[in-house]
Amino acid sequence: MEGGVTVADKAEFKECLRLSWTQPYILQLVLSAGIGGLLFGYDTGVISGALLYIRDDFAAVKKSTVLRETIVSMAVAGAIVGAAFGGWMNDKFGRRPSIIIADALFFAGAVIMAFSPTPNIIIVGRVFVGLGVGMASMTAPLYISEASPARIRGALVSTNGLLITGGQFLAYLINLAFTRVPGTWRWMLGIAGVPALVQFVLMLMLPESPRWLYRKGRKEEAAAILQKIYPANEVEQEIDAMRRSVEEEVLLEGSIEHGLIGKLRKALGSKVVRRGLLAGVIVQVAQQFVGINTVMYYSPTIVQLAGYASNNTAMALSLITSGLNAIGSIVSMFFVDRAGRRRLMLISLVGIVVWLAVLGGTFLGAAHHAPPVSDVETRLLANQTQTCPEFNPNVRWSCMNCLKAASTCGFCAHQGDKLLPGACLALNDESRHACRADHREFYTEGCPNNFGWLALIGLGAYIVSYSPGMGTVPWIVNSEIYPLRFRGICGGIAAVANWVSNLIVTQTFLSLTKALGTSATFFLFCCVSFLALIIVFLTVPETKGLQFEEVERMLERNDYKPWKRYHGGIEPAKNSEIGLTTP
Repeated sequence: MEGGVTVADKAEFKECLRLSWTQPYILQLVLSAGIGGLLFGYDTGVISGALLYIRDDFAAVKKSTVLRETIVSMAVAGAIVGAAFGGWMNDKFGRRPSIIIADALFFAGAVIMAFSPTPNIIIVGRVFVGLGVGMASMTAPLYISEASPARIRGALVSTNGLLITGGQFLAYLINLAFTRVPGTWRWMLGIAGVPALVQFVLMLMLPESPRWLYRKGRKEEAAAILQKIYPANEVEQEIDAMRRSVEEEVLLEGSIEHGLIGKLRKALGSKVVRRGLLAGVIVQVAQQFVGINTVMYYSPTIVQLAGYASNNTAMALSLITSGLNAIGSIVSMFFVDRAGRRRLMLISLVGIVVWLAVLGGTFLGAAHHAPPVSDVETRLLANQTQTCPEFNPNVRWSCMNCLKAASTCGFCAHQGDKLLPGACLALNDESRHACRADHREFYTEGCPNNFGWLALIGLGAYIVSYSPGMGTVPWIVNSEIYPLRFRGICGGIAAVANWVSNLIVTQTFLSLTKALGTSATFFLFCCVSFLALIIVFLTVPETKGLQFEEVERMLERNDYKPWKRYHGGIEPAKNSEIGLTTP
């Protein structure tokens, strides 16, 4: 708990397991709140598979890249509003009510999507889901952080990241389970309401954050919760530490206005908050701009771009990347309190840069060796209405030219060897059936090639690099780096930055692959990731092992350098200097 006397610089995951065993109430709080992460992950994973079948069911979605991007990204747009509103709700009403309202919104969105008659109604449902996910994404880590002993706080907050990746893995399993069931995508999206309903019920039985309760003057309730979290011999000192910490904050808070604008103005007037917010926003923006949601939202599509035509095959192979993501989150839980937040992120970014470069090179080679289009093969399969309108037998075309045709076309591979010349057909159900009836594969996203296996290895290595560091650590940093009095509003700002970045990436990825090509798109993300590596190194401090008050004192120091390690026992600053002074 904040203000505790135990220094967390030696915390390890085994301590987390030990305390969870001896104090099971900790685990109950963490897992119940962490279902918000599961909702986040499930939404990310489920739409990637459902989109393949929504595309097949609605002609407008099949023909419009922008409409597909909108179906995916409207949940992100809703999450931006949800995260911003959630920051205010956290400060005003508490962490627990914010999570409960998020569950209700997510459940409503899942039901709307399951019964959607048109793509537009799917989009409405996605907005509702996004509102819920946005609120949960910034509230769940905060609740867990404030209900955790300081020495295992990093490991426990990491469980939220584990549940995010677990939700993604579960979503891919659900997608595979419903591929042959009538109404495939409706089941995939509708069943998303189940974890929201479960968390809604669990949160009704759990208490508010003890830190928030104490701050609001409900001291007896806060003390009762601490008795369930800490061993009996530590409760009194934790209560006393929290009392001193909160009293200091109330004293320092002084004339902070209660309105949103006034509080924001006061927050930005603090050197501590500005430095913390700079680091918090940067890691959240970097988390998205390294391109992770191009993989998680469009993973089956990327697998198809790598040369695997079947929807089922694409989803099955995507399950591997999702599983690696979950494993990476477990690795993070073991090392985040040992290696440190900053170091994990920097190592993660180095791996991301390397593997995005490999992916870019792989897709470049695949495009260069795409099989040609044969006039003979095309005439063999197509009549005048089935041939791709732009195809001219007198002009040399490859599969890539076929897939980039303005009227939307597909490539029917050679019957004997998919790398031999094939046919370029108009993209419709008739041409798809004609191709498959002749025991050929029909490609609509990527072309047949010998590089698909390398793309899958690169994709998996990218996930392994991303998940333990940039996947989970930004949320931990944001749960630790702000003073309590500004934690809600600053956490909301950082979460909004995360979701805005997410929206930019998800709304542009497919359009970028169409405009620039798949390889150039991954090279672009590689360059952005390298820039993120430099900026994170220059702006984000290490918070491992520091109490919340020690983080605040670190950010207040005149000799503060983000790359310099500050240990516990930082010399206290004067009361008039902590958190509210201007430089």
